[in-house]
Amino acid sequence: MRETIRDKIKAALTQDEIGRAMGCKQQTVWQWLNSQVPAKRVIPLCDLMRWEITPHEIRPDIYPNPTDGLPLTHEHIISSVKPQEVNNHDHP
Repeated sequence: MRETIRDKIKAALTQDEIGRAMGCKQQTVWQWLNSQVPAKRVIPLCDLMRWEITPHEIRPDIYPNPTDGLPLTHEHIISSVKPQEVNNHDHP
């Protein structure tokens, strides 16, 4: 996880608050923030953070596009993401 994302999470909630909300221990949250958030915890963590962070920011390896994993009710997030240029020669 990028340091800027980790800092954003830490500024919003304590590790203990995240743990209580997600049904795990503070130590587990510490491991996530210093290593990798488990795939099944990415969406719940984003929801807990009120979508101030996106699944792509937490785990770009499983959410490769900036809008992946975002709920449709968050059009303001989706509309702020610039579309990627696609090379039409590579895609029939």
